[in-house]
Amino acid sequence: ERFAEEGIFSNSAMQPRHITKFCALDNDSEDLLERAMLKQGLSARAHDRILKVSRTIADLDACANIRPGHISEAINYRSLDRNYWT
Repeated sequence: ERFAEEGIFSNSAMQPRHITKFCALDNDSEDLLERAMLKQGLSARAHDRILKVSRTIADLDACANIRPGHISEAINYRSLDRNYWT
């Protein structure tokens, strides 16, 4: 339903303009993500991936908005992925 007019069918298919529209963050979530980006030296692509995963986690949690806990969980998945493949 969220993407009915966008021509996409999943969070993973979101382009930057969709991320801006559908992954709005409150101040606490934005601060958490910014700190993680700086601490882990993540790229803009990683930022977008974290937001997409956060959106999915929020959806599974039946939350309309992404919360800090969703961001934290997505960052943890990112860290696990980086540690596993390196």
